[in-house]
Parts: sequence; structure tokens; C-alpha cells
Amino acid sequence: MAYLSPSALRNLKKYAYKSVDESLVSRYILAPYWNWFITLWPLSIAPNTITLLGLAIVAFNVLTLLIYDPLYYTDNDGHGGPPQWVYFTWAIGLFMYQSFDAVDGQGLSPLLVRAADLWSRKQARRTGMAGPLGEMFDHGCDAINTTLEVILAARALNLGRSWWTVASQVATLANFYLTTWEEYYTGQLYLGPFSGPVEGILMIVAIYTISGLFGPSFWDKRILSFTHLDMIPWVTKHVPNIRLNEAFMVFAGFGLAFNIVSSYRNVRKAMKASGKSRIRPLLTLFPFVVSVTLQALWLLNPSFSNSAIIHSPLFLPFLCAWGLQFAHQVGKMILSHVTSSPFPVWNPLWIWNAIGVLDAHLPHLLDRFPIIQSTPKRTALFIYLTLAVSFLAYARFCALVIKDITEYLGIACFTVRKKDAEGIWRDTRDIQQDGYVKRM
Repeated sequence: MAYLSPSALRNLKKYAYKSVDESLVSRYILAPYWNWFITLWPLSIAPNTITLLGLAIVAFNVLTLLIYDPLYYTDNDGHGGPPQWVYFTWAIGLFMYQSFDAVDGQGLSPLLVRAADLWSRKQARRTGMAGPLGEMFDHGCDAINTTLEVILAARALNLGRSWWTVASQVATLANFYLTTWEEYYTGQLYLGPFSGPVEGILMIVAIYTISGLFGPSFWDKRILSFTHLDMIPWVTKHVPNIRLNEAFMVFAGFGLAFNIVSSYRNVRKAMKASGKSRIRPLLTLFPFVVSVTLQALWLLNPSFSNSAIIHSPLFLPFLCAWGLQFAHQVGKMILSHVTSSPFPVWNPLWIWNAIGVLDAHLPHLLDRFPIIQSTPKRTALFIYLTLAVSFLAYARFCALVIKDITEYLGIACFTVRKKDAEGIWRDTRDIQQDGYVKRM
């Protein structure tokens, strides 16, 4: 058991999911739709299957990006990028992911909405499969989707290969990390009256729709010119006339600052109530800071054809590798939460990333050429190898955790459970024989 000790496995049976959602949009607008949507799913379909199907829809959206815009680049004349109709498919895909994510009923997502999870008709409750495995699986899909949507949204906003896209990645991952961090220390997931997981995701759907109607260049318009506020002298004197996409990033920055304060306030309150240190939880934010610092320094790699990785075709696989490493990191966090285990601090992939950073910056550090990333071809090979290593490490984590949990709890990941004659939930792999339920 690489990730779960015997005591951690025993704690699985003590785990109880808790959440608070104060969103009016999810309660009065989305929840009625979700409660209708869940009736379309037969009880023979496992909640984890619904979650995986939702992620597959997003993966298909990314596939269309790779088909029409593999270089993730638009030239100065505006050429490049996918056709406008593709953005409509991204809007539909993200909305459907949100819907699938909502009705699986396996816990609230730090990125997307499952705010009506408290309603009784969600699939996990209907099939008796609500539990720590479902939350782990659901959380893992959400973590992967986080980076995928950053890539798509940045393309729709016409940001492409830029530090604005990197800033968007950092802000989105930070929100996810903060929510998981808060849940670990408080024991519940909290969403306020207006939150990114609820209204924010609908804003991204709207961005895709607008880009589909007017093209991504629409977001390059200057905000004061677009709103005609440039006709007011005082406004033009005191407010910078930034682009619409840049304004959206600034708005996201304020949202992140609010979430930082809100999350720490909730953690501080929980620590005070339990008589524990209110400073110690802050130290567990350190892993995210280390990870972001390493990724940012590597992106500044000056050895790739006298240019940084961020301005090359390697930017897209680099972001994907970063996203997989982040999914692995928060996966261990949520695992520690559901098993009441110590907070995971160390990430072995930091060593790999540190090697990439040091090698890339050898010209500055030791006044010599990089050893690994000495040519564009070798740099590309190393970045794609990083992507492969990140994928294999995360896949191994998922496989081992699912194996340990399913074997210990006697359940299956994609098999629906049914009640026997005594009203006890059993997997459909169980059969009745001589009055007893036996495993096939």
C-alpha cells in the first residue's frame, strides 16, 4: 500500500462529507435543472462513470484545439486559432461537464459546481455509492479539468502564449488549492453567495459563447473605448484603458485575493475552536508556492532558441505537465483529508523540475551552455518527457489509491450497488445463493 497505511484505511469508514453552499444561482436556477437532469440517468450507471464521461467531454474540447490550433498561436495579423464555431462546442462541453459533475453527487468541486449536492436525488445517493472513493475520483477529474479549462479559456480570450495565461493558471490552481486546503482543516467545503465555482464557471461559458459570436479578437478591445467611458475626462485620467481580456484577469486577481482572505478566516476560526495553532496551517501553503516558483523559473528558460519556453510551441505541453503535477498534489491532499492523515508536504517531482530549472539557467549561473536543454530538439524532448513522467506518476497514484480503497471497503469503482433483502447496499457483482450474499 504505497499511499494508504492500515490506520488511514480504517479512517475511511469514519469519513463523512460536509459542505455549505450559499449560492442563490445554484439553489434557485441550477438545482431545479440538475434535479431534472438526474432523472435521465438510469440507476445502473455508476456515479464515477458519469464523472468520467464529463471529463471525456472536456478532453474532446481540447482535442478540437489540438486539431485546429496545435501551435496555440495567433500571429500579428490575427491569423491562427480554431474557427469560431469551435468556441460554441467548448461552451456546450463545459456546461455539460458542470451538469455531469453536479448530478454525480460525490462531493463539491473546488472548481465547478455541485452545490445542489445536498439535495437527495443525486446519483451517488440514489445508488448508495456516496463515500470517500467517489470524492477522490470526482476531485481528481476536477483537478485535471482545471488546467484544461485554463488552456481553453486563455485561447478564447486571445491570450495564447503569454504571461497572462500563466497568471490565469496560477490564479485558478491557487483557488483550487485554497479550497482543498480549507476543507482539510475545517472538515467542510464552503461556497459563498457569489463564488468562482458557481458564477465563475458560468462566466467562462459566456466567454466561450462571445468568442464564438465575435471571435477571440473581441477581447482585445480597450475597456474604456468599449464602454465609451473614454468620453469622460476624469475616467481617462485615472483609469488605465486596458484590454477586455486584461480587465478580466484583473477581476480574477481580486477574486483570488478575496478567496485567500476568506479561506484563511475559515481555517483560523476552525483552529481556534479546536484549540490548535492558527499559524501552522499557513506553512502547508508552502508546497504550492514552491511548485509555482519552479514552474515560473522554468518558463523563463532562455536556452530555447534564444527565447523562453513560454513563446514556443512547447508552452502547451508544459502547461499540461504542470496541471498533472498539480492534480497529483491536490489528490494527495484530499486523500489525507478523507483518511485523517497528516498533510502531504513533499512532492518528489520537485527534484525533476529543479533539475530542469537549474539546467535551463546554467548560462546565468555558471556561464556555460545547458547540459540537457542545449538545443531546441533536446529541450522539446525533455519537456515531453516531463509530461510523460507527470502523467505516469499521477496515473500510478490514482490506480494504487483506487485499488486500496476498493479492496478495503469491498466496493467497485464503476459498479453500481443495490440493496439486498436486508436493506444493505451490495455491489451488483454480489449474487444471492442459499440465502446469503456471496462475492462472484
